[in-house]
Amino acid sequence: MNSITTRLNKYLSEAGYCSRRAADKLINEGRVTVNGFVPEMGTKVVHGDKVKVDGKTILNDSKKRTYIAFNKPIGIVCTTDTGVEKNNIIDYINYPIRIFPIGRLDKDSEGLILLTDDGDIVNKILRASNNHEKEYIVRVDKPISQTFVQRMSTGIPLEELGKTTKSCVVEKISTFEFKIILTQGLNRQIRRMCEYLNYDVQSLKRTRIMNIHQKCDIGTYRNLTNEELKTLNETLKDSKKTIE
Repeated sequence: MNSITTRLNKYLSEAGYCSRRAADKLINEGRVTVNGFVPEMGTKVVHGDKVKVDGKTILNDSKKRTYIAFNKPIGIVCTTDTGVEKNNIIDYINYPIRIFPIGRLDKDSEGLILLTDDGDIVNKILRASNNHEKEYIVRVDKPISQTFVQRMSTGIPLEELGKTTKSCVVEKISTFEFKIILTQGLNRQIRRMCEYLNYDVQSLKRTRIMNIHQKCDIGTYRNLTNEELKTLNETLKDSKKTIE
């Protein structure tokens, strides 16, 4: 008999159903059952247990995982809640199996976002403490000064979020454009940083997440290459996960 136990949220994550955080929410809402019973938070399961979400059986097998890079257009919302948001990323891509985005890219922005059915890698990448880089090209409404570059790179206080941004790399590309490399993922962070310095963002495009670069046309996606996955997994090898 296989006696290895797995926390229920991890089981759902590894099954590719959702992230652990989303799994905790489902468990808390009483939408998950184990062997016909509604479990408590922190419940562990073993091989052979029947896990269901909203009455649908969820199997955690060793199938090959899916990893895609999508060049998101402006206007598409990074949510899996297809019943609420019309212009959602899931319906737009219409992938043949259930996948979910790793993090977010706001509705008014475009560029690279990764999607997968591998909940474990989602947790590793989303941990801000892992300092994973994300690179953006930003166009603003007036000429970029050296003071702007310096202030953006050394940290901006965002009172509405109660946080100060971490130091980051900022490089002026042209009169109105700059490149910024972040290791944070605060809500509308770049736009808020620019607003603090009295600049308005005209366009914002994400071009890189860690070692993954955007290489496809707007509105299209591609599978990650074996080399990209190898490098990604090597980078994440020692990354902290969310608490199990």
